[in-house]
Amino acid sequence: MKNYGLFKMVVGKNIAVIPARAGSKRVINKNIREMCGRPLISYTIEAAKKCGLFSHIIVSTDGEEIAAISEEYGAEVPFIRDNNLADDYCPVSLVTLDAINKMDFKSDQYENVCQLMANCPLRDDIDILNSHQQFLETRSDAQISVTKYGWFNPWWAMKCDVNNKLTPIFEQQLSERSQDLSELYCPTGAIWWAKINTLRKERTFHCTNRTGWVIPWEKGVDIDTEDDWKLAEILMKNKQWIKND
Repeated sequence: MKNYGLFKMVVGKNIAVIPARAGSKRVINKNIREMCGRPLISYTIEAAKKCGLFSHIIVSTDGEEIAAISEEYGAEVPFIRDNNLADDYCPVSLVTLDAINKMDFKSDQYENVCQLMANCPLRDDIDILNSHQQFLETRSDAQISVTKYGWFNPWWAMKCDVNNKLTPIFEQQLSERSQDLSELYCPTGAIWWAKINTLRKERTFHCTNRTGWVIPWEKGVDIDTEDDWKLAEILMKNKQWIKND
């Protein structure tokens, strides 16, 4: 039988932050653009709500329209993000830290934060629950979601200059067989956890005691370009078709 008292205590210490700025350049208005009949950000809000882990689900945005849509789907928007945290150069970890500081100015209310990027719509509530369980079990200070590289071998990556000259990134591994090379993982913005005290100290999720939560590539798709959008939309349609079948 689930210990509901303990579960409630754990939930009370977790806060979710969904960064969603209005000034996306490569995919205009991507956070509120409709995918399969719904604003993109709604899928992330829904996953955060359904997992039941968070006392608050905060959307940090500089856009009034994003704020209104986020509240419509059940998130909280207690402030509008400052302009200096909404440019093309500000690390997203500082956006999340800003939200924590505004929600917990006494520094004693919450223990853990989960950063959920709005441009990763395919992870769901079960993924968040499973990542949280591993985060607790490993006793790490931070955890970021990663996915295995797919059909391209990252060990054979090369740079190509203006004269089309190729330079291997990993010269030694270029001559090795793919089956002899260790697995490499790519970070995805789907689910990032951190102890709040650690994030305040390090100002980044990339701390020493950091672990990885391996997520299937199709759930970890980050939408940064129109091609990414097309791929995510196909995957979302397939996901909904399976769910409704």
